[in-house]
Amino acid sequence: MTMAVALLLIVLGSVLFHVFNPWWTTPLASNWQPMDDTLTITLVITGIFFVVINVFVAYMLVRFRHREGHRAAHEPENRKLERWLIGGTTVGIMALLAPGLVVYANYVREPRDALVLEVLGQQWQWRFRFPGPDGKLGASDARFVSATNPFGIDPGDPAGQDDLLIPGDEVHLPLGKPVLVLMRSNDVLHDFFVPPFRARMNMVPGQVSRFWFTPSVAGRYEALCAQLCGVGHPNMRGYVVVEDPANYKAWYAALPSFAKSQAKAPEAPAAPAGASAAGGARVEQGRALADAKGCVACHTIDGSPRVGPTWKGLHGKT
Repeated sequence: MTMAVALLLIVLGSVLFHVFNPWWTTPLASNWQPMDDTLTITLVITGIFFVVINVFVAYMLVRFRHREGHRAAHEPENRKLERWLIGGTTVGIMALLAPGLVVYANYVREPRDALVLEVLGQQWQWRFRFPGPDGKLGASDARFVSATNPFGIDPGDPAGQDDLLIPGDEVHLPLGKPVLVLMRSNDVLHDFFVPPFRARMNMVPGQVSRFWFTPSVAGRYEALCAQLCGVGHPNMRGYVVVEDPANYKAWYAALPSFAKSQAKAPEAPAAPAGASAAGGARVEQGRALADAKGCVACHTIDGSPRVGPTWKGLHGKT
């Protein structure tokens, strides 16, 4: 009897927790309402099975509890019951799988006019690349990856010379324009996830993953890594800014091309009094190295705490 009461309390508590819990999905900011609908279907079907099975077990515990003078009948097979269980389970699994298969098929079948955005994951930062005026991304290969060429773009491929590179962890997208996201990883398994877009996909080293979405609400959204990728994983954050087409075009026009990034670096700015030009150049070299290796995911330069110790005040120390 105690077990039956405990099961019924668990069922009741679970249903009440779902109804009154404060945690819900973030407001939708893309075209993927079908993603939310699929999650709802899954929750409803699994919830029904959860309630029915546990209530049935509680009933059986009470109905067939041990009583003096009563003995359970041995029935090794019940074909009618087995047919009902097989049929009900089959219908439930089909109801779970079918909507998901339809939604996923559309999720990876982008429109012809989609804007192409490449996302590169690397411990522990995001990088972004757009095709240039030719509309094509240049070929890439791991052997070309370096501190100055983190995307591994083939310098000999003419299609890559005009590719537009995002120097930071923030990318802008036009409102209402379909976007095809191509994802690669330079090291380990990552997962590019923007919760309001309901859009995410694993980034497996050695392959290109893809999905598409249409941003429908302007705003600045946080992009997360949804796969544990090392000690700096919690700080692997980026931002996607959705804005009107005019502002997007102005931002897009200012992006540097791959050819420009590979050109000879300009001379370092004039050093402050008491510092040498060589010192200023070394500061810029260190800044580029820290960015290329993802050091800023664990260390800061302003004294604020993070996974690793801050670099503030370390200059000149061993």
